[in-house]
Amino acid sequence: MIKTRITEMFGVDTPIVMGGMTGVGYAPLVASVAKAGALGFIVAHLYPTAEELEAAIRWVQNETDKPFGVNLTILPSLTPIPYDEYRRAIIESGCKIVETAGRNPVAHMPDFKEAGVKVIHKCTSVRHAVTAAQLGVDVISIDGFECAGHPGEDDIGLVVLLPATVDKLDIPVIASGGMADGRSLAAALALGAEGVNMGTRFMATQEAAIHNNVKQKIVENTERDTILTNRTLRNTSRVARNAVSEEVVKIQQDPTKTIEDVRHLVAGVRGRVNVMQGGDMDGGIWSTGQSQGLIHDIPTCAEMVRNIMAQAEAVMQRNARMVA
Repeated sequence: MIKTRITEMFGVDTPIVMGGMTGVGYAPLVASVAKAGALGFIVAHLYPTAEELEAAIRWVQNETDKPFGVNLTILPSLTPIPYDEYRRAIIESGCKIVETAGRNPVAHMPDFKEAGVKVIHKCTSVRHAVTAAQLGVDVISIDGFECAGHPGEDDIGLVVLLPATVDKLDIPVIASGGMADGRSLAAALALGAEGVNMGTRFMATQEAAIHNNVKQKIVENTERDTILTNRTLRNTSRVARNAVSEEVVKIQQDPTKTIEDVRHLVAGVRGRVNVMQGGDMDGGIWSTGQSQGLIHDIPTCAEMVRNIMAQAEAVMQRNARMVA
């Protein structure tokens, strides 16, 4: 058994986290993650109303007494997102763990603190991590350049970004980006992390409610089968390499192009409906990390967590024997 400040703070069996994933982080998967001994997050904005989010939280609470949380990704949107109502639903449901991402959570911190909610904030740079810690978040989840979704604009890999962040903070740090197996966990702990966040790895599980074609593609892909879009817009996204993402990058080679020139290609609903639900692997943009190069099977969440922990413990024991 591996104990860290993360397992102690949140009462979880393992220092493995499944952070919020758009199109993936629904209640049934989060319940399976919790039962497996890891910490999973329901994605609030997958539920159109606060009432539906609260119902999802209650559903997981009825399924398991294990800890879990809710993700609030704070980003500008063409359609207003009811963040204040989501916050109320989280607090009133009795959920005590929140993961925030995107913009800093300063507007939400007073209510969460008053309600005894622990806040994990995900960010992509040391400077943003320091700011978030000053705002009073309890944990930093630091995203390296390898991650799926938004890796920031600094292009710093986790092997440098993680210890650089740990050096600047007193609060626990979770390693995110490129994490997929027990070796990842052992390496992250050696670099000062108290846990790891895995997104792509949890997508390729039996309980993830996405099309099997997506899971099989993650298994088939290598670490080279991702591509970076929106670089010229300074809103970089790491997504799977396919016909649509390659077309986006080709268009954006012209620096005069704006989001309007690719909006029809990068629309989130297109990826969710055509790819995640429909299984058309060239039907839209979909997020995956470089860690897919380490993923070779589609286990249950329980099998996956068990295998990761066994491998991590074996690696740490082997490395301990190297010390004379």
